[in-house]
Amino acid sequence: MSFRELRSPLRSRLMMGTAAMVLALSSVAASAETLRWARVGDALTMDPHSQNEGPTHTLNHHIYETLVRRDVDGNLQPRLATEWEISEDDDTVWVFRIREGVTFHDGTPLTAEDVVFSLDRARTPPSGMAALHAAVEEVTAVDDHTVEVRMAGPAPLYVQNLTNTFIMSKAWAEENGVETAPDFAAGEEAYSVRNTNGTGPYMLVERDPEVRTVLQVFADHWDDAPEVTEIIYTPISEAATRVAALLSGEVDVVQDVPVQDIARLEGTDGITVTRGPENRNIFFSYDMTSETLASANVDSNPFASPEVREAMALVLDREAIRQVVMRGESQPSAAPLPPFVNGWTEEMDAFGAPDLEAARALMAEAGYGDGFTVTLDCPNDRYLNDEAICQALVGMLARIDINVNLNAQTRSLHFPLIENWETDFYLLGWGVPTFDSQYVFDFLVHTREGSYGSFNGSRYSNPELDEKIEALATMTDLDERDALIAEIWAEVMEERIFLNVHNQVLAYAMRDGINLDVHPENQPFMATVTFD
Repeated sequence: MSFRELRSPLRSRLMMGTAAMVLALSSVAASAETLRWARVGDALTMDPHSQNEGPTHTLNHHIYETLVRRDVDGNLQPRLATEWEISEDDDTVWVFRIREGVTFHDGTPLTAEDVVFSLDRARTPPSGMAALHAAVEEVTAVDDHTVEVRMAGPAPLYVQNLTNTFIMSKAWAEENGVETAPDFAAGEEAYSVRNTNGTGPYMLVERDPEVRTVLQVFADHWDDAPEVTEIIYTPISEAATRVAALLSGEVDVVQDVPVQDIARLEGTDGITVTRGPENRNIFFSYDMTSETLASANVDSNPFASPEVREAMALVLDREAIRQVVMRGESQPSAAPLPPFVNGWTEEMDAFGAPDLEAARALMAEAGYGDGFTVTLDCPNDRYLNDEAICQALVGMLARIDINVNLNAQTRSLHFPLIENWETDFYLLGWGVPTFDSQYVFDFLVHTREGSYGSFNGSRYSNPELDEKIEALATMTDLDERDALIAEIWAEVMEERIFLNVHNQVLAYAMRDGINLDVHPENQPFMATVTFD
């Protein structure tokens, strides 16, 4: 299915009971000043560098700003940097011109020193953003509005790594003892987890995690004043309740529209649905290297066997998941990266029909003819129908006697399992904000060491492949670089590090008269909302 086809409306009408499910939210009517925004989950933290996670970035983009950002067409746009270029005198140095006349919410002016501090903070573990800046050797302020970033070598694509790296006030961070990002996986608390001071168009005025966050317009913001002057952000984990809140007029925009309700909402008077593909894929992965698994009932690690990994791939029925679980709202794929991303090919994307007989033969060959039992960790409030996808896989694996105990829980508990290597088998979704394969390799494939591999829950480690991955950051011959990307992907696919399911397709639903386009990173920016 093409992405053009994915944009076409789903024609079949779906039914869902929402009676007796009403959310007690504010009943104040929305206006051109207030926007009531609901989605499935909250930001994990307000610290701008602690977590590299989509919903967290999405909320923080309203409060903090980055040097550059992607628009709804995927193009880089200037934000706190007005210009950027590689130095004429040294091709290992990026030069950024910092926007003048910008102030933080506490009234202090933005200077190059704040940018230097922020990039250094973001590239220092335990920051979740560190891998994006692994090739950075030094960041310096040339003057009050010029910053130079010296790389380990020529890095022509580095600017694409900056779309989610937020700029903080150095003075505010030092005053509040948050010079380094708190360790989210370790549950570290810090002032910046619940308090903010950005340069963005909105200020944080109320924060009750997982309940309600209120933002109000920042009158001294450098850009044009937005039509939305107040945002009331409400996480609503229950799908039926989220839709009921929209239909009853209690919220204005629902970001995570349940796939079973898209057609229904498209046919509802007073509701507009916008749709589009997301730059995100959904996959399973597993501990490939430990001698034994804590959750397994065998004295070995079945996932260390290539035959077992291949058998699992042979029983994964992506089309069944697309049709039954996703109601047609996904793009099945064997490649663990979306078509948006440099390095994607149709050959990687292709997959065959399930082959139960071949899968059983491989299990027997690997010495697991009688199967085994293992726990699958799954989020239940992050991706579209994430728990239902996991449940579908449980049934498919049972056909080759892999008995799975499903552990579904909120993503605030799920992600630390991956980061702390406390899961044997898990589901994860991964967006690629750089639109380049190196981002996938840095976080998910490279050996976990230093800035690399923070979400490499598979424990996969290949020193020769690591060298190739690190080389990508400073390759100037883009044809040669693309060839190396293809070489890395060939090995990753052969090793079956990922058991990929599909690429996500997004739908936003809103009251008529509200104009909000789907963002490929699923990062709607409410400052761009207009009202009819």
